[in-house]
Amino acid sequence: MNDNEILEMDETLDFLEEEAELGMIYEDIVYPQEFLPTYKTIQEGAPMARAEQVDFNGKHDSMFFNDGVRRIDFVLVYEDEDKKDFDKRHMFQRKKRRREYLEASLMKMGMALEATQSVVDDKLIFVKVHMPWDVLCTYAEVLHIKLPIQPNDLASRPSPWRFFSCVTRHFYPGEDKIGKEADFFTAPFEKDRLEYFYVKDQDNFFTPSMRSRMAYYILNRAPYEIRGNIKKFGITKLLDSGVYKAAYPLHDCRYSQSTELGSPNERLLLYEEWAHPKSFYKMQPLDLIRKYHGEKIGIYFAWLGFYTSMLALAAAVGLGCFIYGYHTQETSTWSKEVCDPNIGGAIVMCPQCDLECTYWRLNSTCESSKKLFIFDNFGTLVFAVFMSVWVTLFLEFWKRYQAKLEYEWDTVEFLEQEEQPRPEYEAKCSHERINPITRAKEKVPYTSCGRCVRLCLGMGTVFFWILLILASLVAIIVYRLAVFFAFSAKLRIQDLKELEPIKEYVTPQMATSVSASILSFVVIMILNILYKRVAIWMTNFELPRTKTEYENSLTLKMFLFQFVNYYSSCFYIAFAKGKVVGFPKEPVYLLGKYRNEECDPGGCLMELTTQLIVITGGKAIWNNILEVLLPWLKNRIFRHGRSSERVLPRWEQDYQLQPIGQLGLFYEYLEMVIQFGFVTLFVASFPLAPVLALVNNLFEIRLDAWKITTQFRRMVPEKAQDIGAWQPILQGVAILAVATNAMIIAFSSDMIPRLVYYWSFSVFPYGDHAESTMSGYINNTLSIFNIHDFSNFSRPRNTPYWFKDSSTCRYRDFRNPPGHPQEYQYNMQYWHVIAAKLAFIIVVEHIVYFTKFVLSYVIPDVPVHVREQIKRERYLTQVIIHEANLKLVTKRLKPPKDDEEKPQHQKGKEEKLELELDF
Repeated sequence: MNDNEILEMDETLDFLEEEAELGMIYEDIVYPQEFLPTYKTIQEGAPMARAEQVDFNGKHDSMFFNDGVRRIDFVLVYEDEDKKDFDKRHMFQRKKRRREYLEASLMKMGMALEATQSVVDDKLIFVKVHMPWDVLCTYAEVLHIKLPIQPNDLASRPSPWRFFSCVTRHFYPGEDKIGKEADFFTAPFEKDRLEYFYVKDQDNFFTPSMRSRMAYYILNRAPYEIRGNIKKFGITKLLDSGVYKAAYPLHDCRYSQSTELGSPNERLLLYEEWAHPKSFYKMQPLDLIRKYHGEKIGIYFAWLGFYTSMLALAAAVGLGCFIYGYHTQETSTWSKEVCDPNIGGAIVMCPQCDLECTYWRLNSTCESSKKLFIFDNFGTLVFAVFMSVWVTLFLEFWKRYQAKLEYEWDTVEFLEQEEQPRPEYEAKCSHERINPITRAKEKVPYTSCGRCVRLCLGMGTVFFWILLILASLVAIIVYRLAVFFAFSAKLRIQDLKELEPIKEYVTPQMATSVSASILSFVVIMILNILYKRVAIWMTNFELPRTKTEYENSLTLKMFLFQFVNYYSSCFYIAFAKGKVVGFPKEPVYLLGKYRNEECDPGGCLMELTTQLIVITGGKAIWNNILEVLLPWLKNRIFRHGRSSERVLPRWEQDYQLQPIGQLGLFYEYLEMVIQFGFVTLFVASFPLAPVLALVNNLFEIRLDAWKITTQFRRMVPEKAQDIGAWQPILQGVAILAVATNAMIIAFSSDMIPRLVYYWSFSVFPYGDHAESTMSGYINNTLSIFNIHDFSNFSRPRNTPYWFKDSSTCRYRDFRNPPGHPQEYQYNMQYWHVIAAKLAFIIVVEHIVYFTKFVLSYVIPDVPVHVREQIKRERYLTQVIIHEANLKLVTKRLKPPKDDEEKPQHQKGKEEKLELELDF
């Protein structure tokens, strides 16, 4: 194939790619040059500079170019097309041209590039990117990066916990390794006022995380192709199309050891004092995490650590309730009646399904009734109220802690205009509009109508998938009904030898609940995988302006979906199952075919607990496999496949690590928020949920730390003020938790019917006891049914040998017995119980909501001392920044002759200050 044929084929590929990218619509994309002050277009046909090619100098932990002076701020990796097979080379010509244009653009913008061949693979080329001082100053001003202007002279207030410092100091990283950072007042950087900033050393004035953030900002906006009025730019596009294989900032050393003299060792410190298993008991070095990984990752680990520490209190109370229930299960009067051979053994229960199900004795549920009391007791009621208050305290104290971090990490005044638009947004800006605030013309990617269409399609997609979840829930309910029918026919057989060791624990309800919970978990995981792709695609289609808006939009979609996906089965068991079943003569059918499920005589609380255990436990195991085990295995396989005795440079060591996804820690937040929902929404049914969450989070913190420190490439540092859209989601879950727990106690637990019987129906005029008692409760809650009233479709085909000539059976409900004038109608006790349940919900909700309101009002979101420090810093910043202008006003009042006697260089400084003042 000659050169002309290659060129012709390349042009054909160009045309096809343009059709795919633009959809046959050639948009007039205007590049926003105001966001890139050093941007200069390379004219078509002009010579393009190339990165300097150098050999590896053998310094495997070096963070600098070969000259040892220029620091590596970012690394780009690509495969050299010239080393490809000749018959495929034409497919890579356009990629090569785009890459060369991007690198030339970067050098045109003042950045330095140095290329080095891989040590183990001669096809791989690593391009090291360095930002000179002038470029750093320019983009520090563009990104409004806050930098120190003066040491903090405010005296810190003594901690109220200082008396416990002798004990708590053992839980903090050693000060000899991670010392306390110097505290400075800061201000947004302005390169024209450089002399007012605390520049002790130019090489270390901008931290490595700041440099990487600025480099990534430029890479996302550097052009790689210009054809007429069509300008294409952004490293993200080139990574997606395979022009580059990777782009990442460097870790500063190996996490196991740092052997290079003078090499920074923040990664090593993070591993030893934070991510290593031996440091599991230590507090997190949040300032070092923020310095190394950026505020966005720092705020995540701060939130996770605070949430885990608050869980300790909830876990202690929940464990106390569990222990109370466990030790008092043998004293439960109604459990004793179920297990008593003369009471529960004499009560014959009606079949719970048609034809195949048969009669069964109540005492066959003896063991499950005892275990139910562990979770269904008065301690659970107290714990549910406590958790409603706990969640308010957690959110309020987190706001205070977050305000403290905002001040310490210089994100107090992190405004929307400080966050620059996403490159994908800028690339589509083809419509003009008048900015409603500045009244100036600006470019936007869509009209108001177009934005409305995009949002409607996004919401419609979420709604469709939620309906799909509900359809899967109906399918699982049908499965439960069908399986319960099969289990009821087998598990009631008393001489089933193979189940002898656990026969007393295996009931049809329990077997159905466990199998359905496992099936539900599998369906949840499958739907999660499918929907994740759909949610990302729809968010990309909506084209949010900033990354924060992008993540907030995706957060809302993912949470709405996962809320329904994870919790729908729990809501079904808690509020729907066993509520509409009719009675043996007229049972209620689902889809006209399947008879609705009934709960155990003690209620559905045990089944809800089983569902929670299966989903939360399976979710934790599955997430750890995906997040920890898989990256570790991939790294081991990759290193084994590229095993070499040669010394690898720092950039190649990092290349062998796993890449971080574009969404960063989004899925970590999502996992924890879903867990927060399980801990708060259904805690009335499972007091051990906070205990399990605490244990899981203690591992989660260290596993996440180990993962991002050792198994993944360094994430691009990002600015963040708070946890974003997760904050209102947590508040919404907290409000909903009050209602769900009150309703679980009222409708899923048997507590209200017990209280009604104890105070009203065990004594005169309804009962025969002289004093309030729980004796006779089981007999009172079971209605009587005449077996001759069974329809032919419902009558059991077989009867057990012990049934003999009985004419009645019992079922769980409050209905009049056969022969009563209102036969099988609800009796007076039913309406008493309903009224008590509604009254309980209203009273508990109002008390708890009022308590939450009072706590929210009493506890300020920002601590008083932090508010004072913020005001003091603003005042000092204004004084320091404008001090020169105030001095200039004084000097301008002096006689002109004094000015003539001054040296020429001093005149120049004052003239510069005059210009600043006039500006």
